[in-house]
Amino acid sequence: MRVLTMGVEEEFVLVDRRSRAPVNRAPEVIRRAGHELGEQVQTEFFNAQVEICTQATANRQDLRAELAWLRAVVGKAAREVRCMPVACGTPVLPPEEPLTVTDSERYRLMARQFASLVTHEDGRARDDGLVCGCHVHIGTFDREHALALAQHMRPWLPVLQALAGNSPYARRRDTGHQSWRAVEHARWPTVGPTPVLDEAQYLAHVAQLVRQGTLLDNRMVYWHARPSEHVPTLEIRIADANADLDTVVLLALLVRGLAATLLPRVEASVPAPHVTAPWLLRAHRLAAAQGITGLGLDPFDGRERPALALLDSLVTLARPGLDATGDTDWVLEQMERVRADGGGAALQRAVFRRDGRFSAVVDALAATTARS
Repeated sequence: MRVLTMGVEEEFVLVDRRSRAPVNRAPEVIRRAGHELGEQVQTEFFNAQVEICTQATANRQDLRAELAWLRAVVGKAAREVRCMPVACGTPVLPPEEPLTVTDSERYRLMARQFASLVTHEDGRARDDGLVCGCHVHIGTFDREHALALAQHMRPWLPVLQALAGNSPYARRRDTGHQSWRAVEHARWPTVGPTPVLDEAQYLAHVAQLVRQGTLLDNRMVYWHARPSEHVPTLEIRIADANADLDTVVLLALLVRGLAATLLPRVEASVPAPHVTAPWLLRAHRLAAAQGITGLGLDPFDGRERPALALLDSLVTLARPGLDATGDTDWVLEQMERVRADGGGAALQRAVFRRDGRFSAVVDALAATTARS
């Protein structure tokens, strides 16, 4: 079986070490971290965010080691300007200062073209758009094969989304969701399941969206699975940022194992499973609301089943890909851990039940983000 490479992009919110609220210090953090990391540390839409990007690798240990190194360098740079990087889908506390948009031509254009998503009618900056995700890049694919593989993978993406739910709190309140990031991010155009398109249809569709002003450019295609426009990969975009490093590696391995298992079907021109857009939307909404501690929708019959049982089914399906890279035993060990602790959202709520303070939740997230 073909061994695919994988890479991870992680977004962090920067919070003040005293107030634990988001702060606009990304330019200083990126300048300091960039001396060592170069382009592997990058800006995001708001100045209260930082993104790190790994190199492509086929090895689990190398991926984990690089993520730990990137996090450590960013953490050191953040300490120098009195803040901390926190891996969480939404900030637990609201900012105490207005959020500012990163000063680049593209982000300025986005802020103007999509002003209603960035500012209130009175001109005040909105703070409900600050979300942090974790994106997994798989393989080396041309656009045609990336689109085809996305069609085969998309029934299983809600299960992976449920695994990665890590944003139950937003702006000092319990949202009732496991992933509130999924709800807030969905306000942006094209966020959602990948449409069924071949390469020619994709190019025509995206070009029309840009002409209509729905998108600024083709890099604004925010589907849950998309052909990356800056590297020749399939990019999976359904996960919250997770503080626990092993959860991030587990997500990447499951995405890679699933892709490797399904790729022979793509290469044999086997039709992708037929799933309707309403079903997929419902499955993703359920994943955002209940995560792995609740129910999900079975990709085969559409019935509600425990999310953990669906995750077991995904691991069974991905097993040939996991076996091919020697990752099966490690994945099964991590699955037992996740089953026991309930995942990121459950861990955040456990901290709040114990301490009764949102600042304690932020501290726990920051400590876990820094721990390798």
